[in-house]
Order: sequence, then C-alpha cells, then structure tokens
Amino acid sequence: MSSSNSKSARISKTRVITLNAPLDQVFPLFGPIKEKEWAAGWEPQVLYASSDLEEHMVFRTQSHHGQEPDSTWTVSKYLPDQAFIEYTVFASERIWWIAIECREGKARETTEAKITYTYTGLTEHGNIVDENAMATMFRHDLKDWETAINHYLATGKRLEHH
Repeated sequence: MSSSNSKSARISKTRVITLNAPLDQVFPLFGPIKEKEWAAGWEPQVLYASSDLEEHMVFRTQSHHGQEPDSTWTVSKYLPDQAFIEYTVFASERIWWIAIECREGKARETTEAKITYTYTGLTEHGNIVDENAMATMFRHDLKDWETAINHYLATGKRLEHH
C-alpha cells in the first residue's frame, strides 16, 4: 500500500468533438450500453441497474493499462434534460471522472460534445498510470471518438479497429 507521505495528483483535459446528427440522436450514444454500438472493445458488465441508463447504475470494465485490475464504474450524474452524463470510475490506485455535455452544434443537424477527463492518483504509481492514460486517451484529441461515432451515425455499424 502507499505510504502516508504519498502525494495524490489530479490532471484534467477537455476537448469538444462535432457529431453529424441532432442532439436527440447523439446524446444517448454516451450511455454505457449504447456505447457498445460505436466503441470497438467496449464491453461493460452491468452489476446493478434497473434500465439501460440511469443515475447510479454500476458496471465493470476490463483495464486497458497493463497489470491494473478491472475498473468499477458508476453513472454519478445523469441529467438527460441537460444532455449531461458523468461517470466516476474506481481502480485500486486511482479514480477518475468522465463528464460529457452535449449541445446543438453551430451547423444544422450537428451536435457538439464537450468531454472532460479528470484523473486523480491515489498513490505515486496511480499518478504515473494517470499520466500515461491521459496521454493515450488524448493522443488524437478524441478525434478517434468523433470518427467512430460519425461512422456509426452514417452507417449504423461500429468502426472496428484492426
């Protein structure tokens, strides 16, 4: 375990992506079940929920960061009337939040999605994992999300990674 002098660090980054469909079509795609339709490799295991998307539902995903154990997720805020969803994700050495806020785009029939990742390390190692995770997640400034979602909106099919 970490020593008492371990310093937690918090890092955060936000990007806005433009999606080629109206808000009412786009926002539901950010729910954990609907995300499977466009995100290759996304396979959440629902632990608690009474519907496909609700505040405080709980699910687990496999880690994409080496030896780290699976992560436990909860929908910490869900405000569909404001097109806002926030996830809180727990792992053994870190915790993070993903906030997604959608609004009508500048161009007709588009949606702008503002996505913010905020990572907090719970140990020195967790801080390092966070730095690497942030670099990986924003390597393409979320244009990979934009491409995958727009492909799905145009074709109804998931863009598979090779």
